[in-house]
Order: sequence, then C-alpha cells, then structure tokens
Amino acid sequence: MQINHVHPVNLIKIRLFLMPLLVLLIHTTLYAEVKLPFVISDNMVLQRDIPVNIWGWANPGEKVTVAILDQKVSVKASSGGDWKVSLKPIPAGGPYEMTISGKNTIVLKNILGGDVWLCGGQSNMEWPLSQSRNWLTDKNIVENPNIRLFYVPKNMSVGPLKNTKEARWEICDDKSAASFSAVGFYFGRNLNRELDVPIGLINCNWGGTDIETWISLETMYMDKDYAAAVEKMKTANLEQMQQEADRKIREWQNAISHEDPGIVNKWYLPEYDASGWNSMKLPQAWEGAGLPGLDGVVWFRREFSLTSAEAGKEVIISLGPVDDSDECYVNGKLIGKTENRYDFPRVYKIAPGLLMEGKNVICIKVIDTGGGGGLWGMDNQLYTEIGGDKKSLAGDWHYQVGLNLPAPKDISSPNSLPSLLYNGMINPLINFPVKGAIWYQGENNAGNYIKYRELFPAMIKDWRSKWNIGNFTFLFVQLANYMEPPQVPQQSSWAGLREAQTMTLSVPNTGMAVIIDIGDAKDIHPRNKDDVGYRLSLAALKTAYGRELVYSGPIYRSMEISGDKIILEFEHVGSGLLAKDKYGYLKSFAIAGADQKFFWAKAYIAPGNKIVVSSDAVRDPVAVRYAWADNPDDANLYNREGLPASPFRTDTW
Repeated sequence: MQINHVHPVNLIKIRLFLMPLLVLLIHTTLYAEVKLPFVISDNMVLQRDIPVNIWGWANPGEKVTVAILDQKVSVKASSGGDWKVSLKPIPAGGPYEMTISGKNTIVLKNILGGDVWLCGGQSNMEWPLSQSRNWLTDKNIVENPNIRLFYVPKNMSVGPLKNTKEARWEICDDKSAASFSAVGFYFGRNLNRELDVPIGLINCNWGGTDIETWISLETMYMDKDYAAAVEKMKTANLEQMQQEADRKIREWQNAISHEDPGIVNKWYLPEYDASGWNSMKLPQAWEGAGLPGLDGVVWFRREFSLTSAEAGKEVIISLGPVDDSDECYVNGKLIGKTENRYDFPRVYKIAPGLLMEGKNVICIKVIDTGGGGGLWGMDNQLYTEIGGDKKSLAGDWHYQVGLNLPAPKDISSPNSLPSLLYNGMINPLINFPVKGAIWYQGENNAGNYIKYRELFPAMIKDWRSKWNIGNFTFLFVQLANYMEPPQVPQQSSWAGLREAQTMTLSVPNTGMAVIIDIGDAKDIHPRNKDDVGYRLSLAALKTAYGRELVYSGPIYRSMEISGDKIILEFEHVGSGLLAKDKYGYLKSFAIAGADQKFFWAKAYIAPGNKIVVSSDAVRDPVAVRYAWADNPDDANLYNREGLPASPFRTDTW
C-alpha cells in the first residue's frame, strides 16, 4: 500500500532542528482562555478504576477548576500555560458531565466511565469497517451508545506534540463506525458484550508504516542502529532535504509520464497487438499474482462487447479501488484518471459515441508508488453498467509491466525519519489513561525481521513508560497468510516476522492473535476482520480481565529426537490438539537433518497432545518447521477450541 505523500510545509519552515530535539515540546500559542486537547471532549470514555488526568492550557498562573460527580480539583497554569489535574477513579457507567472553568467555562457532556483501548498499527488496523466482509449486515446493528470512537488524524512531527489535529469522540453508529478500524470495532464490540461496561476505542494508525516511526526519539536514540538518524534530525536542514526529495520525485514522475513504454508505444490504442501479454485474474493485488515487490507501472487490457442499442447509451465503468493511481482508456481515449487514492473506488462514465457495437477495448495504466499495487477490490466492484444492467469485468485480463520503478520517498513520508508518528499521533495521548492497546503491524518490517525482535518489545516498553500507568495490556495480531503458497519448504521473511512477534510474548502482560488461517493469498488486506477482533478479545478477556478461558492456539514448547522421528510438545493445547482435516491428517510440517535441507513431513497427534513428525527422506532428523512460509495455506493444527497453532521452527538457521 502506498505512503500518502503529504508536505507539512509548516514543519519545514519552523526550523525545529535548532532546538534540543529530545526535550522539544511544540507549544507556541498564548492562551487567552482555558483550552482542552481534542481527546478530551463530549462523548469521551474515561478509564475506570485508576486516577484520570484532565489537562490543557490557559494563561500563565490562571486558576483552573475541574468538576465531575462529587469531585472538584483546582490547579494553577504553569508559566508556559500548561495545567493538569488528577481525578480519583471514575466508576463505570454514566452519562456524566464535567465542568472545566477558569476565565471561561467548558461543559463536557455524555461522558462514560469504562475501558479505553488504543488501536494502533498500519493498514490492516486502519482498514475501515465499511470495507470488511460483513458490513452489509453489520451496518444495521452497529449502533451502540456504550461504545465511543476517537479517530486520531494522521500527523507527522519532528518533535513531540501536545495535541492531535482536530478530532472528537463520537458515539458508535453506522456513520461513525463505517470509517473506523474494523479490527478495533469488532474487538470493542466483543468486550462490551462480555463485560457490559462502556468501551472507548482510539483509532491511531497509518497504512504502510514501519514500526520505527511509532517509537519515541528517546528510545530510538538508545538503539545504536538509529542513533545517527536521530542525531541527524537535530541539525538537518529539512528545507534542503525536502528540496532534494522533491527533485527526485519530479524525475520519477517524468519517467512515469513520458518514458513508460506503454505511453511511448501507445499500448492503449485498440489496434495495438497485446496477444503476447501475460494473463492475470482481476481484481487482486499484483504482488499475489506473479509480480512480488514490483513498484511502478503495470498496464491491463481487456475486451468487452456491446450490442448496437448498448453502444448508443451512456456506459459506466467501475474498477473498484486501485493502488495507487490509474489512467483508464477506452478505445484509445482517456476517459478518467485518479491520482494517489489507493482506497478510492474508481467509477468512470463514458458518453454515447465513443463505444461501438461489438468489440471494445479497455486499457488501464496502474501506477504504484510502493507496497501493494493493482486493482485490489472485490469482484462485484469490477463491471460495466448500462441502464442499470451490470456486466462483470472480473476474471482474466492481459497485463504487461511498463516500468519497475519505485517512487522515491519524500521527507514527509512517515518512514523517512524515526519517531515522526510517535511525535504527531501518540505523544498527544500519553496523559489519557488506557486499559491497554491492540496492535496490527509488521508487513512493512518483514524485510528485516531480525531487527523487529528488538524493535517491537522496545516499542511496547516505550509506550508503557510514556503513559506511566504500569505495564498495561498490549495485544497484537500475528501476520496473516499472504502471497503464493510454497511448493517446497523454503525461507520466508513473513514467517520470520511472525517468529519475532511470537518472541514478543516474553514481554509481560502481552497476548497474540494468530490468523494464518483467515488471510488471502492475493490480498494483503484480508476482509475477515471480525475473527481478528474476536481472537484479540479472547486474549484481552484472559490477560486484562483474568477470565478463565482458552485464549490462544497451540504454541510450540519443546522437542525430543527419537530415532528417525521428532516428538513435539505444546502449550495452550486447551482441551486437546486437533487436525482440522476430515481425514485427520496434519499438514504444513517440514523436517530436516544436519544438512539443513527441509522436506515435507508426515505428522500425527500422539497421546498426551504430542505431535510426531518424520519423513522417509530424513533418516536422522534434527529440526522441524511448521507453517514456515509467507502463505502456509494448508496449516491445519488447532486446539479443540478452534484456535490455530502459531507457526514455529525448532532451528535457528
């Protein structure tokens, strides 16, 4: 998925690099009246059972009083205009009303006491409820006044900010939930049903982001691999860096527009011979269809037929969402284009006169700046429509690569420097107490999964230290299955990233939802978000609320070599191990000897919830791997509670 290239000119011009960056707090407004951060508003949920911070800004020395229920607390604003009070725990329930008074008075209404969860990560956490598989049904039943939603606007900063961009808490209904995190919504709804207490969800994510941008500068500076980058931020001339980045972007755009062979050779003309092009089923992201890692330009062509009567009418062509930009040609004429909107469905109208009776040719130039690319929507979004009659365009299309040319990153990419999203989106929240966090991220870091073993635990510890409310619960989603399944056992960066996530369970008060059984080989954004939210809620009920239940699938614990077999033992077996196969066969196991060559293995469940693994090709086995692939689509080890086993390996090769 693309990184949206926004240009925060105000950040560039302010010359923040002249300030000591590690203690920087952007705060330049002189307050003539009491003001509050956006996260403190009508409809908010305040975390129950622990002291609650209420803070804001006023004139230096101004007395500010906060009153709620039977509490009334006063404080004087500092010389810089900051003030903060700590309230005694607010009970679950409501609605409550809060009054904040100084030279002016603010009254906040419809406040609830309950549990607040931060929903963070990249695009799979950002993925909106309206694009998930059950939206057509769920949109009629999402309204729930005991669930409140706060969407943190996207924002980057070279220094830690005190406030988010403008936002507000909203009551959960079909309008507010439609654009909210689907994973977050299902997680929160399950908790609300189980606990019968109000739930507040803070949606704080950005598609296509590295974990480095979500960690504070202090923590990044302590990592020797990033200390130089953080140090560079103190003295960098951001204007100069942006100018250089802009120059590279202009060069890239010129190549895309003028040097692309599809433009040079006019591939969009109907008479062009595309018979030698390859075939791809659409819609799907092209990374899962033979073009892994390709960024740049790919052209797609397909013919469709019209009757004489149809050709004389207005025709609508729907392509669904295209990642990232597209130019759509019909019979050689450009009928529409959309730039840098990976999540925006394309619908183009063709006036009568351009189309012909019989064969017509549609040709689409797709431009991907990074991450996923292509026509990635659903089958029912790809069609022609004439007078209300829709004809599907889903299926085989011809395609040809124009340019394999990744877009350069500008300085305003969240991944261009460490901590940019921590500064702009997380730091403004750290005074607001939470029950815990759920996290879905890692796709962007799969290329360096070894480093993720350090970065992910470091981020959890970093956030906990910033909130300063103890080791609050931190739950995360292991990467789903994606891309082509392997024909033979092989190395896998996504499997390595999943391993790094599993290792993070060693951090206290954490939990993991395994979802290698609900991904999509052809789509990095699987639409099944309800099961993801449900599995996270199981982990929350156990980890955060102490419920006695099975909340995890089997986790590898130990191995024993017995002749030509390896015997495995597991934790979290629940009421027993299960092969989810009508014949009872276990799949996705591989075994190797000292030569480190893996072969697909036979495996079965033995008494005592052990698994015995062997292969006729390996007489003296030393290691086993399970579901060790980008897409272990045949992995079928579960516990009887229906939760899948986490992928693992017994080796360290």
